[in-house]
Amino acid sequence: MKIDIRNVSHTYDVEVIKNLNLSLSQYHSVAIIGVSGSGKSTLLRLMSGLEVPSSGTLNINGMDVREEEYRRHIGFVFQFHNLFPHLSLERNISLILEKTRGMSPQEAKEIAIKNLELLHLGDQIQKLPKNVSGGQAQRASIARALSINPNLIFLDEPTASLDPILTYEVLQAVQELKGLGKDFVFVTHVMSFVRDFADYVIFMDKGEIVEQGTVDILDHPEHESFREFMKKVR
Repeated sequence: MKIDIRNVSHTYDVEVIKNLNLSLSQYHSVAIIGVSGSGKSTLLRLMSGLEVPSSGTLNINGMDVREEEYRRHIGFVFQFHNLFPHLSLERNISLILEKTRGMSPQEAKEIAIKNLELLHLGDQIQKLPKNVSGGQAQRASIARALSINPNLIFLDEPTASLDPILTYEVLQAVQELKGLGKDFVFVTHVMSFVRDFADYVIFMDKGEIVEQGTVDILDHPEHESFREFMKKVR
């Protein structure tokens, strides 16, 4: 994965990303961590093209994130599963494939089932989201992101709304995806997941990247704000 971010700022009512620059290559799983309000989820949305920065440019894998072609090659998993409540898990995926990829109903169904089985949901395929656990629903949303065969998957605190048991269930499922050859950029507060899954870590504070490096930086934070953060999340 190649990331090139130059002079990016982003403002809502206040400036949440401040003249950010980042250049990375050859990493496959990048974690973005920091306290709530540090700008990490905003950065993730900018990198995925879900939002356009107030200023600056973002290029990932040689493409401007604003290009439609770029968005065709990424998947995004939100904090909440965002599944259609009136559709089965299978139909939540197959309908998207039919509408956005022009697939036939049969092809879309086969891909939906394949990815649900990959996430250990083969026995839940025809259930509505309300009739499965929160962890299963979130795994179905990961299956939906995988169904378009993305090169890069963004995860925005995928376990934020789950209890510890369901959190473990979802993170185990994500761990298993590592062997698929996909790249990941993710936001999480679960440091054990960062240690196990990331090969590069970015720590943000007040809209800026304060420290970055391989996972070893978690054990030897240099900046005061990073040290304080690690004391609270260990």
